[in-house]
Amino acid sequence: MAKKTDCYVDTSAFIAFLDKSDSFHALFRRLFSEPPPLITSALVIAEGHGWFLRRYDQQRAVQFLAFIDALPSLTIRGFDVSELAKAARIVRKFFNQKLTLADAHGLAIMRDLRVGCCWSTDRHLGLDGVSSVI
Repeated sequence: MAKKTDCYVDTSAFIAFLDKSDSFHALFRRLFSEPPPLITSALVIAEGHGWFLRRYDQQRAVQFLAFIDALPSLTIRGFDVSELAKAARIVRKFFNQKLTLADAHGLAIMRDLRVGCCWSTDRHLGLDGVSSVI
């Protein structure tokens, strides 16, 4: 039987946890200290890696990947042509929201898996009514 996923994790939650200067750092430090089963998108991982690479340097970007690799409760959903189709439908549905593909894929994942909680500071991730920790 597959494990139940409790929360979807967005790029902003990873950044808040790993960047001590983030205003939500304390909240996400507490949440990541004993995380429930989590899921995220491969696009979120790419977005996070790019953020640390641009904001800091290669070392911080690699540290981000090491953190992702060491997080035992995290499942990463791949992004293939079928996932692109789901995300594109959501982009079209919320065309006036300027959703990124990463955000749309997150919404698709939460919808597919009926995830009831989202770790994010981005209001877009609540467009389908999933509750956010912020």
